[in-house]
Amino acid sequence: MGVDVVIKGLTKSFGEQTVWQNLTLTLPAGEISVMLGPSGTGKTVFLKSLIGLLKPEEGEVLVDGTDMINSPEQEIYEARKRFGLMFQDGALFGSLTLYDNIAFPLREHTRRTETEIRRIVLERMDMVGLIGAEDKLPGEISGGMRKRAGLARALVLDPQIILIDEPDSGLDPVRTAYLSQLLIDLNAQIDATMLIVTHNLDIASTVPDNMGMLYRRNLVAFGPRELLLTSQEPVVDQFLSGRRAGPIGMSEEKDATTLAAERRDGLHPGEGRVRTLPAQLDPSPGMPVRQAVPRRMNRVLRMMSQLPPAARRAIELSMLSGGRAAAGGPPA
Repeated sequence: MGVDVVIKGLTKSFGEQTVWQNLTLTLPAGEISVMLGPSGTGKTVFLKSLIGLLKPEEGEVLVDGTDMINSPEQEIYEARKRFGLMFQDGALFGSLTLYDNIAFPLREHTRRTETEIRRIVLERMDMVGLIGAEDKLPGEISGGMRKRAGLARALVLDPQIILIDEPDSGLDPVRTAYLSQLLIDLNAQIDATMLIVTHNLDIASTVPDNMGMLYRRNLVAFGPRELLLTSQEPVVDQFLSGRRAGPIGMSEEKDATTLAAERRDGLHPGEGRVRTLPAQLDPSPGMPVRQAVPRRMNRVLRMMSQLPPAARRAIELSMLSGGRAAAGGPPA
C-alpha cells in the first residue's frame, strides 16, 4: 500500500523568480491525485521537489518520517526508492530495447539475478500491455507505447508512490482515454499513492480521487475531486471550462481592467452555473476493486462539514448513485 506524502510550507525560487510559495497539502495514501495548472506554473518543478531532485528554499516533504528536502543525502537516497517517476517524454534510452530500458533500475539499484529481473520486467510489461515488444527500440514504437514503457520502468522497484508528469503529452484523445483507464487499473492492482501532473481535462475529471491547482505562485485549492469540479473560483472555472475569458491570459494573469471589460461584455457566461460532474472511472472488468475507494470515502465524510455546499451535494449524489462509471478495455 502507498504512504501519505505530507507537504508543508514548500517554497521554490530560481534566482529572484518565485515559482510557488508556501504549498501545504497531503497526498493521501493509496489514492490518485491530480495537480492542474496553466503552463508555466511549476507543476514539473513540484514533482521534482517531492522526490528530492530539486531543493526548495523552504518547507518539508515528509515520506514515512523522512524529509525529502532537509534529511541527510543518504536518507533521501533510500527514501527515493519508494518512488516511481514517469517522465513526460518517457525518458527511455534510445539505444536500449524496451526490455533493457525497463530492467535498468533493477540492474542499477538491486542485486537481483537476471532470472529474477526477467520475471519482474515481464510482469510489469504485461501490466501495461507491452508483452511481445521486449526487443523493440524506442524509435520503433508509437508515442503511446513509449509512455507505457516509461510507466513499466517506474513500477519495477515496487514503488509506494508514483509520480506521473503529463502522461497525455503527444497522445491523441483515444490513446489518452486508454491511458486514463490504465492508470486506474494500476492503482487497483498495486494500491500505490499516485500524483499526476497534467492540464488534460479528461484525465483530470475522470481519473483522480483528489485534485489541486497551481496558479500565480500559489496553491488555489487541493482536496476531494468534487471540491474543484464544483468550484466557482474564477480561475478554476475558466481552466475547467477551457475559456479565454477569465483571469488566465496567454503569457500571464490578466489585469483587473481587462477582466472588468470581459464581464461587461458578457464574456463570462459560465460563472455561477452548476457544473455536471463526470463519473470517476472504475477498474476494468477482471481487475481488483480499488482499495482506495472506501478509505477515501471515510476520509471525505469526516471532512464534509468543511467543504462548500456544492461539493457536499456532489459527494452525496455520488454516494447515492454508488459513484460508479462504466469503463473498460485493454490499454492501447
